[in-house]
Formats: sequence, structure tokens, C-alpha cells
Amino acid sequence: MAGSPARGDAAYLSIQDVVKDFGGYKAVNHVSLDIAKGEIFALLGSSGCGKTTLLRMLAGFESPTSGRIVLNGQDMAGLPPYERPINMMFQSYALFPHLTVWQNIAFGLQREGLPKDQIAQRVEAMLKLVQLGKFAQRKPHQLSGGQQQRVALARSLAKQPQMLLLDEPLGALDKKLREETQIELVNIIEQVGVTCVMVTHDQEEAMTMASRIAIMSEGRFLQVGAPADIYETPATKFVADFIGNVNLMPGTVEVDEVDHVVIGSPDCKHYVGHGITGTQGMAVTVALRPEKIHVSRHKPADDFNTAHGTIKELSYFGSFTVYHVELASGARLKISQANTARHKDDELTWGDAVWAHWSRSAHVVLTQ
Repeated sequence: MAGSPARGDAAYLSIQDVVKDFGGYKAVNHVSLDIAKGEIFALLGSSGCGKTTLLRMLAGFESPTSGRIVLNGQDMAGLPPYERPINMMFQSYALFPHLTVWQNIAFGLQREGLPKDQIAQRVEAMLKLVQLGKFAQRKPHQLSGGQQQRVALARSLAKQPQMLLLDEPLGALDKKLREETQIELVNIIEQVGVTCVMVTHDQEEAMTMASRIAIMSEGRFLQVGAPADIYETPATKFVADFIGNVNLMPGTVEVDEVDHVVIGSPDCKHYVGHGITGTQGMAVTVALRPEKIHVSRHKPADDFNTAHGTIKELSYFGSFTVYHVELASGARLKISQANTARHKDDELTWGDAVWAHWSRSAHVVLTQ
């Protein structure tokens, strides 16, 4: 499937029916995508899905078997990496250990033969951008992981590329530092205004940093869209399950009307407050996010969108609690509840019989 640039902007990068075949194995399989100037775009998928191969073709480290890659009106075919107006930042950062921060940032500019005063001006601007001016004379081993990551970014941006490619940019950082650096990295990229394509297997990273995401599997795009669109309206079971936590409940269409459908499942009847492209008797899957389910001891008034079960597992995460409720069929429903009060008079716990219920707009009906 093709993805159009956000907000109807003209395509700055155009990937046109690109295939990469390794001896009969299509690592990238007829992929098309348009990316707008200044956009931060994420390729998201598990290992071996083709996302890094596609990134390497953009960088020029691999050549497409067929198809075209066009950047700002220029066909990239046959252009080696060093002639492309593109810079790639690797997960390992690849900083020179024997050079200072200043020298690392200046390295690419020196190789291009820029005048010394121009190099100094550009390096100082980059140091200011990534807020590392006071660390200019330190070696990489004297910096934290987050600081090294910013040096690598400054070096990538110093050459003023038309496009920046990020390969698992925060993969080497621990969870807390990664979360802090995500927003910092986005702010720097947006301040410079460079168009950015990043590869990650971390869904939170993609959703935090990117304006649009492509979910990849087996060399193809399954869905392209804004993070909220992909999360709230997944196109397939794979996408629903890959992005965030989800309850996938098999069912059959019992009532099929223009403005609503009723789907029978082993443990409940789903009333969906809109029509679907389907037919009565058709097998479907209902996708229901854990945070959209309410849990209580009391039976709700509505017989639809209600299931009864027993709490079998409970995990407290501070700001929210996750309940695993076993239903009559043996299926488990995962429910996430925000902890808005410090103490509850009637705390739910293991073994409690409870009712789960959700609104008529909470679920998504998937036909594939």
C-alpha cells in the first residue's frame, strides 16, 4: 500500500514500487511511499521485516532490484552514498574514540574540504544546537550514552543533509534515558527542519517521535498513518496486536445494519455503533484496547458490551493497574485502569468476580 504525505504536502521523498530481492527472497516487496519535506517518518516492525534494508537503499548502501527512489526531484539510482544529500546515523553512533567531540563533528566537513573558518562556524552552531558546548574537548568515552547520541546527531546534521536517516537511534540507551532523549531529539530535528526517516522496532519510540508511521511485515507495508490513527483504527489483526496491548475476540456478525452491527462472541455480545463492510454470518475479530474497558463488581444495566469473569492476575504499575480477567469460555480479558485515587475503599483483588463493560464506540471490527 502507498502512503501519502501528511497534510496533503507534496512528496519530498518518493519511494516508487521498490523491490529488493536477495536470491529469490524479497526483503522489500513492492513498497511505495511519499514523505513530505520536514516530516519525521518511522518504519516500524519486528526484526527481519525489511525496514533496515529499505533504509539502506535510501542511504545508497543497497541498490533496489526494481523501482525508483526520488529525493527532491532527483532520481537516486546509481548514486553512491557519498554523493547523496543524505546522512545516516547508526545505533552504535560510530564516533571516533581518539577524537574530541569538536573533532568528531568537524570530521565530515574537513573531508569535504570546507574552509577552516566555515568548519569552525558550523561546528560551534551544532554544539550549541545539541547543548554540548562545554564538552567540546572531551573524548567520547568521557560522555554519557545520551551525550554520545547527541554528538552523533550533531555530526550527521553538520553537513546540512537534505535527509537524515536514523537506524534504531536510541537503541543503546536505557529505558528512562531513551524516553528523555526522544523528545529532545525531535525538538532538534524540527529546529533544523531536516526531513527524517527512522527505523525502530520500539512502538513507543515510533509513536513519540514520528508524525507518521509505516508498519512493516515480510517486506510490505501493512498500514501507513499517524500514530493515533494506527492505534485507534488498525487495519488488520497483525497491526492491532503489534501496536500497544489489545484484546482480540473472535465473533460472528449477527445483525448487520447501516448504523450499527451486533457481533456474537463466546463470552458476550458486542454492539458496535457504526456499520462495517461485511455481511451477516461473517466471521470477524473484535479488537478492544485494555484502557477502554471498565471493571466493577456490579453488573451493568446494558446487556451488550458486557462480560463476566474472575480476576486471575493483577499487576500494579503506579499510575495504572492491569487486571487479567478469566471469562466463562476460559479466554482472558486484559483491562487497564488508571489509579486516580491514592486509596480505594473497595479494592479489587485476585479471585474477585467482576463485570467488564465498554462503550459502543470502544472497539474496532477487523475482517482480516
